[in-house]
Amino acid sequence: MCYVHIAHDCIVGNHCILANAAALAGHAHVDDHAILGGYSLVHQFCKIGAHAFTAMGSVINRDVPPYTMVAGEYAEPKGINSEGLKRRGFSPERIASIKRGFRTIYKSGLPLAEARAELKKAAEAGDADLALLVDFIDRSERSLIR
Repeated sequence: MCYVHIAHDCIVGNHCILANAAALAGHAHVDDHAILGGYSLVHQFCKIGAHAFTAMGSVINRDVPPYTMVAGEYAEPKGINSEGLKRRGFSPERIASIKRGFRTIYKSGLPLAEARAELKKAAEAGDADLALLVDFIDRSERSLIR
């Protein structure tokens, strides 16, 4: 949309939406199907995961995991992008599994390494959506928004 800024060496995936005046600093990475609300600001080297959603005016200074909805200055996790997932054809069972993964990271009180280990168990049992989450955690260089 208008007045979007994508700085040098950024990577923007397929089917992404960057609303008015959203801005990516250098080396930012936005995965497929992510939506950045108007006036969202993404700090350099940050990653936005697949199917993530940033609310209007979000200031993102750390990595946003896949499926996660963030808002605020500085952005904080608010839940999963369940409406976006429904619109993309995710089944209620898949959305419930992703929601459990979100709770493991953000509501369980576990340190990130232990939460990752819990997610990895589910991923190894065949949950491809949680495998994407584990992979994202492994690729994170700036740490996750928490």
